[in-house]
Amino acid sequence: MAIPDLRPCSAVVIGGSAGGIEALTALLPMLPARLRVPIVIVMHQHPSMPSLLPELFTARCALPVSEADDKMAVLPGHVYFAPPDYHLLVEADPDAAGSMRLALSVEPPVRYSRPSIDVLFESAAIAWRAQVLGVLLSGANDDGSRGLAAIRAAGGQAWVQAPESAKVDTMPQEAIARGAAERILNLEEIGHGLASIIE
Repeated sequence: MAIPDLRPCSAVVIGGSAGGIEALTALLPMLPARLRVPIVIVMHQHPSMPSLLPELFTARCALPVSEADDKMAVLPGHVYFAPPDYHLLVEADPDAAGSMRLALSVEPPVRYSRPSIDVLFESAAIAWRAQVLGVLLSGANDDGSRGLAAIRAAGGQAWVQAPESAKVDTMPQEAIARGAAERILNLEEIGHGLASIIE
C-alpha cells in the first residue's frame, strides 16, 4: 500500500493520547527490522506511574525499544518512548557533528501535558527540519496540533490518523482544523507508509 509522493526522511516522531496505545499496537508490529530511521514517541501517561510501554512494545516490535534518557544518542532503527512526567526533546549533539541526542525537561506542562507532543514535535522540526516525519494519533485534547504545524512549516511531512479510525478523534480533528495535516491516513496506511521508508 504505497503512500503517493512519500519523501525520504531522517526520523519519525509520533504523538498520541487516549487511544494512542491501541494505535501503536497496530503500527509498531508493522515496522520491519531493517528500518533505519529512529522513531521517537510521546504518549500521554499518568505522571506518578512507571511506564510499561517499552516493555509492552519490546515484545511486539522488531526494532529495539527503550525509554528515553537525558543525553541519549538517537540511533537509526531504534524506538524511544518519553518517560512519564518529563518533556522529551531532540537536539543536536555538540560532541558528534550531524548527530542528534535526546533531552529530558521538567519545564511546566504544555497544553496540560508533560510529556507534551508539541514540545517533541517543535524540537524535531528545529533539529531535522524537512527531514522529519510527524505522525499524530488518537487523543482527547489539542496537544500536538501546534507541533505538527511546526513540522509542516519546516518542510517536514505531517500525517494525522483519520478521525473515523481513531478511538478518540479530538486530537486528529484539532490538527486538521489547524491546517497541520499534510495527509490524513488510517492506521494500515500509516503502518505501510512507515514500513516503506526503507525501500
